[in-house]
Amino acid sequence: MFPFWLKGGIHLIQTLINLDLKRFKKNSVLLKKENSFFLKSLKKKNERKLDNSFHQLHTDVFENINCLQCANCCKTTSPMVRETDISKIAHHLKKKPGEIITKYFLKENDGTYIVNSAPCPFLDAENYCSIYAVRPGACREFPHTNRKKMSQILDITIENTLVCPAVLEIVEQLKKIQL
Repeated sequence: MFPFWLKGGIHLIQTLINLDLKRFKKNSVLLKKENSFFLKSLKKKNERKLDNSFHQLHTDVFENINCLQCANCCKTTSPMVRETDISKIAHHLKKKPGEIITKYFLKENDGTYIVNSAPCPFLDAENYCSIYAVRPGACREFPHTNRKKMSQILDITIENTLVCPAVLEIVEQLKKIQL
């Protein structure tokens, strides 16, 4: 698997240590329109084949990726956090939910919360999550490329190609498959 966005076409396994996130971001933005059109076209495809293709590519790509070498999702996004997530985090940190809400989260109009800063305040210097065992559901499930009914979240996948090099690679590989 040769990610097109890596300098010199170097193989994914060998380059993730030296991942160039600036180059990734530039190329993912350049491909957004093409990827958006492609992913929207998949909504008309056989759901089972689409899911199977995504899941196989997810497995293949993540066999070669150590997310700790990137952590771009934690550095650039503010995931949705539910009250149940907040309760678990508070218990883990031995603090009251109100304390951590005030310190780390913003309440959205729909009643959910988002992390109030990027990079995530729970991300340490080595890209480890200090609340990994109780991280929010949105973090546990990211990048959502191994879910059932992928056709229902292709709009999210488009956005995730701008955040996660693995998602961009999955989409690029998916373009080569006849569905």
